[in-house]
Amino acid sequence: MTAVRFEPGTDATHARECVVLVHGFLANKFLLATLARRLRRYGYQTDAWGYWNMQCSLLVHAERLARELAALDTDPRVGRIHLVGHSMGCIIGRAALGDIRPAKLGRFVMLAPPNRGSFVATATAGSFGRLLRPVAELSTAADSLVNRLPMPTGIDIGVIAAEHDALVSEASTHPDGPHAHVTLPTWHTGLLFCRETPALIAGFLGTGAFPSLRTATQPGPRAASRTTAGHPST
Repeated sequence: MTAVRFEPGTDATHARECVVLVHGFLANKFLLATLARRLRRYGYQTDAWGYWNMQCSLLVHAERLARELAALDTDPRVGRIHLVGHSMGCIIGRAALGDIRPAKLGRFVMLAPPNRGSFVATATAGSFGRLLRPVAELSTAADSLVNRLPMPTGIDIGVIAAEHDALVSEASTHPDGPHAHVTLPTWHTGLLFCRETPALIAGFLGTGAFPSLRTATQPGPRAASRTTAGHPST
C-alpha cells in the first residue's frame, strides 16, 4: 500500500476531507505549497502529490495517482477525497479516475486544464514530442491522448481558467460534460498563487458551485471574474 502523507487542516470544518493536489508539466509539488496552506485554513487536509519523469506518458503518472487515491480510500482518517489539478495535473487526474473510482470520491476542481489540448503543445510537438511524450499527448489534434481520453462522469467538476493564459485557450479549458466554470484575471501559473483561487475551490468543494467573489471569505480586494455553467457555447 502507498504510504499516504497529508497535512491536516487548521479547523474542524472539513476535518476528514482530503484535497489531493496534482501539479502540471515541468513543475513540482512544492509549487503547490501556497495553495495547500490556504486550503488548510478552510479546514481541509491536503495531499500534494508529485511526479518527476517528464519523458514517459502521462498515463504512467495516472497509474501512480490511482494507487494514491486507492490508499486514501482505505485510510480511516479520510472521509472524503477531493481532487484539484493544475494544467497537465488535471489530465492526469482524469486518467486516474478512469482507472479507479474511490468510494469516498468527492469533487474535482481543474485549474487551467488543457481539456481539449494546448496550442503550445501543438506548436512544439514536432520538435519535442518524441523526447517529452506528454507534449504530443496534450496537442489539440483530434487523435491526441487528451482528446481521446474519456471525461469522468458522475462527479461534480469545476474549472478555473486564467484570463491571460499563454499556454491554454479559454475554450480548451471546458471539459466535454456538465461543469461549472469561472475565469480569473491572472496567468497560467498565477492561479496557484491568486488569493481568490482557494476561496473558489473551497466554495465548490463544499457546495458543488463556485461562490461569488464578492461573498467569498478572502482578505484583500476582490478581482472581477466571469462565471458560467454547463457546456461551452458552440
